Amino acid sequence: MSTQQKTAHILIVDDDSNHLKILQTIIRSWGYQVSMADDGSVAVENIKERPFDLVLMDVRMTRMNGIEALRHIKQYNPAIPILIMTAYSSVDTAVEALKAGAYDYLIKPLDFEVLKLSLSRTLEHSGLKAENATLKSKMGADYDLRNIIGKSRPMKELVEMLAMVAPSEATVLITGKSGTGKELIAKSIHHNSRRKDQSLVVVNCAALTETLLESELFGHEKGAFTGADKRREGRFMLADKGTIFLDEIGETSPAMQAKLLRVIQEREIQRVGGEETLSVDVRILAATNRNLEEEVKSGKFREDLFYRLNVVTLRIPPLCERQDDIPLLAQYFLEKFAKKNHKQVKGFTPLAMDMLLKHPWPGNVRELENTIERAVILLLDEHITEKELPVTITESYTEKSDWVEPSVPVVANRPLEEIEKEAILATLEESGGNKSVTARNLGINRKTLYKKLKEYGIE
Repeated sequence: MSTQQKTAHILIVDDDSNHLKILQTIIRSWGYQVSMADDGSVAVENIKERPFDLVLMDVRMTRMNGIEALRHIKQYNPAIPILIMTAYSSVDTAVEALKAGAYDYLIKPLDFEVLKLSLSRTLEHSGLKAENATLKSKMGADYDLRNIIGKSRPMKELVEMLAMVAPSEATVLITGKSGTGKELIAKSIHHNSRRKDQSLVVVNCAALTETLLESELFGHEKGAFTGADKRREGRFMLADKGTIFLDEIGETSPAMQAKLLRVIQEREIQRVGGEETLSVDVRILAATNRNLEEEVKSGKFREDLFYRLNVVTLRIPPLCERQDDIPLLAQYFLEKFAKKNHKQVKGFTPLAMDMLLKHPWPGNVRELENTIERAVILLLDEHITEKELPVTITESYTEKSDWVEPSVPVVANRPLEEIEKEAILATLEESGGNKSVTARNLGINRKTLYKKLKEYGIE
């Protein structure tokens, strides 16, 4: 047994006090650190208070059963492995536990040799999983759509759209705030398309002046301008038969927009300073953090180009709309930077994770990534604590409930629908229009909130 496994901290959960003590004695004799809980609800609280490497939990308990506790634990910490103990007659329950995220199940009465092997194997697998997670779900390797990190509804809907759009030849406009991962989505589209064996050429339209951008995109002839000492092919020609990704296309000038419109319509380009017309076969992907519809209305972006680009639009949700994904993303970045910096990091303390969950993340996924990288670099122990997090996160954190009391007076003899509508409107205003926060503060899920908004005609 490795040193890492010997020092592993195991939480045993069982409402049979005698069985609990027996397991504690035996598992401690194998070199593990052990904590105990006599109910599922106690186990959930323990998980929120301190980090564990493995949970060994009975299914049948009086106040909160093992399946319910399993779901709560996985929601709070999806990375922790859970072994379920069940009677032979309850194998169907064990199957339900596996579907809910349990690593494995053990039949009671326990065979202690089997238990010892299961603990060792589970912890070993968990360690290997942590070491290899970067390869399995790497954002920059195979761009497998199944490896796009996110279990929230917005991300599931996005992946479904990607699966339909990627194999087509459609021009795609990717929208989203800075730091949401628009380039990752563009690369995923290309690597899941029929052009995946050809080039993907990325151009940041905001990083170059208009003159340089034109030369970069279309190429130039020798002598076209000062310093043009030889002919140079542009990015469109380099992407021929493949894909070109025009990032921050909303930053281009009207003159450049006109040239891009011609390329999309005619699939032809001309080098700067040249007269020859060159045909190109490229799939065009574009991205922007601007609202192009508003830009069209204000005359800053060409309407005809907008409609050419807007064949399919993919909106990348900001991180504040996909809070369920924060633990998964944080764990992914932790494993990535732990490997990069040659550090042994097990995870986050519950307080640190709660701080990450409650932060608004104005910089989106990029801000979260930078935060975790900084934390891993500063880390001296095995778990990231609040001490490794930036002051912008720790100073704004509150352990109080997220509930915001709607400022709606309770008046007798008023229809319930009227009071409910006012409560929703007030909470929506309190949250700055953020529907995810509104739903959480009202104590309902997003689906119910959307249903209520539609029912009361609230846009």
